[in-house]
Amino acid sequence: MKELTRAEEEVMQILWTIKAGFAKDIRARFKDPKPAITTVSTILRILQDKGFVGYKAFGKAHQYHPLVEKPTYTRLMMKGILLKYFGNSLRQMVSFFSQEKGLTLSELEELKKILDEEIRKQSDH
Repeated sequence: MKELTRAEEEVMQILWTIKAGFAKDIRARFKDPKPAITTVSTILRILQDKGFVGYKAFGKAHQYHPLVEKPTYTRLMMKGILLKYFGNSLRQMVSFFSQEKGLTLSELEELKKILDEEIRKQSDH
């Protein structure tokens, strides 16, 4: 699966939210200044070529829908970031974010709770 450009990802974020829509519906969800409708249509065609979106034809109009789910793309991108920037070390990535963001004690405790729950789930198997 290919990585998306920033503009392609913006369109996909909108489609993941609305589930299906015409180019005008997608354009309407952009913040001002909104891109031209032709720009949105071009991005949708590129996303279609990359296998990220499909469409239903209604005459000349196309209603687009995601073919790739957001969790699938997120997982792929996170694996890429982990490999590219943190030498595939989850420990290094967590350490970076905890230090860089300056997590509060309550945020650290929440992370610990999530990890403890995952440890419990895996121990039960």
